Amino acid sequence: MTDAAKQRIFAMLDRDRDGAISRTEYLARVDRAAAAMGRDADDPVVHTARAAHEAVFTDMDADHDGRVTFEEYRTWAGHDAFERSCRPALGSLFDVADHDGDGRLTREEFTRLRMASSNTEADAGQAFDDLDTDSDGLVHRDDYLAGIHAYVTTGSSPMAAAYRTLPNR
Repeated sequence: MTDAAKQRIFAMLDRDRDGAISRTEYLARVDRAAAAMGRDADDPVVHTARAAHEAVFTDMDADHDGRVTFEEYRTWAGHDAFERSCRPALGSLFDVADHDGDGRLTREEFTRLRMASSNTEADAGQAFDDLDTDSDGLVHRDDYLAGIHAYVTTGSSPMAAAYRTLPNR
């Protein structure tokens, strides 16, 4: 993963811009996704997503102080970390948005999910268009995860539009 890609993702996760990602900050992304999709906190899909994100945070936090610095993130991020912990966590967020459980998101579901992850509506829409390669109006789970994997490992993918603009906090 390029340092530029790592910096973009880190900046999206460091919501209060204090130079570190706290456990609360990181786990709040599950809560934002659940709220955006109208899911209750006690929904089993939300519980699964929270557990997957707890595992990612624990994996990222090398010194176990409850905060992930950019240096910790930089060292951690890449193909192995994606496969080990990010794929399950990001897949679980996809599942939070996928109300009918068919493994596909509509433009509305995708946009709501990505906006809950700090994307602008325009960037989320562009990422949707780039990922909907068969023009069926749906983004498939495997394509979504492959797009994020490509971005985090190479810095280039159809998901790149999702990391263009950081909204004001």
